[in-house]
Amino acid sequence: MASRLLRGARALAAQVLRARGPNAVAAVRSVASGGGVPTDDDQATGLEREVMMAARKGLDPYNMLAPKAASGTKEDPNLVPSITSKRIVGCICEEDNSAVIWFWLHKGETQRCPSCGTHYKLVPHQLAH
Repeated sequence: MASRLLRGARALAAQVLRARGPNAVAAVRSVASGGGVPTDDDQATGLEREVMMAARKGLDPYNMLAPKAASGTKEDPNLVPSITSKRIVGCICEEDNSAVIWFWLHKGETQRCPSCGTHYKLVPHQLAH
């Protein structure tokens, strides 16, 4: 049994020595030999690449970022994007409140939260694709 292990180790060492070039440098190339480790930009494809390119331009095509806060008044309502004519909205009326007030927001004029009176307005949103 020990002789089999030694023969296997000797064969492995011979392969390593044969793989070395004339200057005793390994002939096998490193993964990073072509200029370093690839970045996320180099590896991203498809939807991930599309989102990365839009983020560089300051766009948010799939509403992944938090919406911009508004004062919530009738003149400056919180804008809620939607691809349909209505959307359900949750309002946390007070900063330290753990209850969420849910209500339907319909296309048209601004609407108020039934509990705190903050104004919301539904705005049309087109999908990026």
